[in-house]
Amino acid sequence: MSSSLPPASGDVPRITVLGSLNIDLVSYVSHHPAPGETMTANSFAVSPGGKGANQAVACAKLSVHRNHNSRTAQVYMVGAVGADTYGTILRDNLSRNGVSVEGSVAVKEGLKTGIAIIVVDEPTGQNRIILSPEANHSLVPDDFASEEKMDENLGEGKRPDLLIMQLEIPLETVLRVLDTARKTGTKVLLNPAPAVELPDAVYDGLEHLVVNETEASILGRVEESVLDSEEGLERVARSFVDKGVENVIITLGGRGVYYMQKASGKKGLLAAEKAKVVDTTAAGDTFVGQYAIESVQKGDFDIVAAVKKANKAGAKTVERMGAQDSIPWGDELEL
Repeated sequence: MSSSLPPASGDVPRITVLGSLNIDLVSYVSHHPAPGETMTANSFAVSPGGKGANQAVACAKLSVHRNHNSRTAQVYMVGAVGADTYGTILRDNLSRNGVSVEGSVAVKEGLKTGIAIIVVDEPTGQNRIILSPEANHSLVPDDFASEEKMDENLGEGKRPDLLIMQLEIPLETVLRVLDTARKTGTKVLLNPAPAVELPDAVYDGLEHLVVNETEASILGRVEESVLDSEEGLERVARSFVDKGVENVIITLGGRGVYYMQKASGKKGLLAAEKAKVVDTTAAGDTFVGQYAIESVQKGDFDIVAAVKKANKAGAKTVERMGAQDSIPWGDELEL
């Protein structure tokens, strides 16, 4: 960890992210190429990424308030990289941003680090991404098959206050971890991206489900047009709650965020923060990071306040180029 960052005290909540680490190869273009079209990029960047690593960095950076010299969470990353230069870059960048990786991010001999090829349309900031998982797919279900194994493999043998997962590691591993987490009472935030249909058992007792429109339509088994209305959003969110999810979040880009909370009955559509969009890469991961931090703080969880603050963090991110570098620090949200 950078010496300029405040250390995490022992009494702050612990967040563990189990997921992917990728190097992003990003081309910035005047428009997304059509089939068969060859075009010249306006610029190119190589940067640390992967939804798991992005969300870990988001949790860590957003937990740091440099002006107060304090942190509101301790963050661990669990995953795998190849024994190559890209793997070293990823681990070093996580550490530099306050994420613990020692003993939890494995370096796999003979495997390559995951790669994401990203094309960003500069006029709109929208991106298209192709993933090559590589070492990310070396995380196997047996590593998390029991309470003892899961505690051992989730960082320093300690159970987190919140476990965050996505779907850029093998689905069988995610399902095994969810099953073990349910048995041990570990709270989980699932961001099922890239989305595939999941068995209903996934939702039973799930603390937080965070999805975008495409993911909500795939998991909710409805046409995406259903989500064009607030009534449709409520119907899809209700279907997840009825299956056992405690808190449902559907992010809608410029339209805002729809939320539903099982315990309180709170639900509604919150408007998006105004922002000058430069690059949407990592915006969703930043939202997840800030929302996660809010969810583990002491006292009753205020889902409306959490969504508002996560919206603000995501808006800051889209105004900057890059993935992890574009994620704001916690004190930047106080401005």
